[in-house]
Amino acid sequence: MDGMKRMDATGGARRWLGWGVLALGLTLTGCRTAGTAAKPDGVQTKQVVEFDPVTVTADLELDRLNDEELFAGGTSAFAANDFKQAARYFGRLVDFHPNSPHRRQALYNAGLSHQRLKEWDDAYGRFSELAEPAKGQGDALEASFRVAETLYHLERYDEATRMLSTLVARDDLPAGRRIEAQVQQGICQVESGKTDDAEATLRKALSAYDALPDKAEVEDYFPAQAHFFVGEIYRLHYEAVKLEASRGSDGLAQDLNYKAELLLSAQGHYLRSIRVGNGYWATAAGAQIGALYENLYEHMVHSPTPPELNAEEAGVYRQELRKKIRVLLTKSINIYERTLEAAERIGSQSAFVDRTRQSLEKVKRLLLADADGEGTPPPEDASTAPHS
Repeated sequence: MDGMKRMDATGGARRWLGWGVLALGLTLTGCRTAGTAAKPDGVQTKQVVEFDPVTVTADLELDRLNDEELFAGGTSAFAANDFKQAARYFGRLVDFHPNSPHRRQALYNAGLSHQRLKEWDDAYGRFSELAEPAKGQGDALEASFRVAETLYHLERYDEATRMLSTLVARDDLPAGRRIEAQVQQGICQVESGKTDDAEATLRKALSAYDALPDKAEVEDYFPAQAHFFVGEIYRLHYEAVKLEASRGSDGLAQDLNYKAELLLSAQGHYLRSIRVGNGYWATAAGAQIGALYENLYEHMVHSPTPPELNAEEAGVYRQELRKKIRVLLTKSINIYERTLEAAERIGSQSAFVDRTRQSLEKVKRLLLADADGEGTPPPEDASTAPHS
């Protein structure tokens, strides 16, 4: 399968090699030939057609197993978290036992095994054979969600969006599944750069969630994720605002105020994500809020002094800037500490938690340096200022 070596029980790879050169008594045109010379009309030409060497891999160990044994072996391997072996057994059943009563389940399980291994192309191939986004139920419905996920990881965001929009349009799905599909659709739109569409999609999902009489119909993961990604949209808008000294003190002040407004908008949505109560997204949102304040600090520290200010005015400008910087550092520390406290309370472990610990230590060092008079470096040329 897929050109992979299949290992036998002793760990050795069993391979069959096809001959690389075949002498065929054919009168072919358009093929790569060797040693052919022009012949008079009416005389048949014998040609030698060369093919590239082909390696055919045989899985002789599994060749002797029937579909029941393959399904049992795959199930056992999956339960033991041996997803490579599980994919091997389930894949063999799918490919060589088309009439097996276990084939559909093996197809889905093969997709799951590849997904756990982050083999997204292989997972897509398995799930897409089962998926029926418009009408499917059971495995066909679940496979449709899985296809969208594999497309996301393959960065085929528009295809994933179309698949998910089909699921969102289904009135026969429970509210929780429709909201799940709509949130994932919005995320794919964010990733494809369609932030306006994404915000509209995510807000529709949140409105549908808010309208539910029983919020227990939906896992808290999805509304928390939706709020988080609306926050991400405003973070992207925030990052797009550049602080340019060439705009003068008034223009720079306007840009800084607008950037701060976008930061507060992003923070508001991250806080809503935290309030939903899902541990993973609460930690992620807290980490992002702290990072926003840290980022704004970096921009303010490295922003060049407006060129129209004289030396005395520039000194006052830097002093006022330094006061605002200390406020930003203090806010960032408070948010990072609260995020870590919440993560420890719920036992959350993620990349966001690790990043938050590292950021907290960094910001504390910056605040200490500022207290010693070292926190605000001299103005830099605009070309050396960090990008948003």
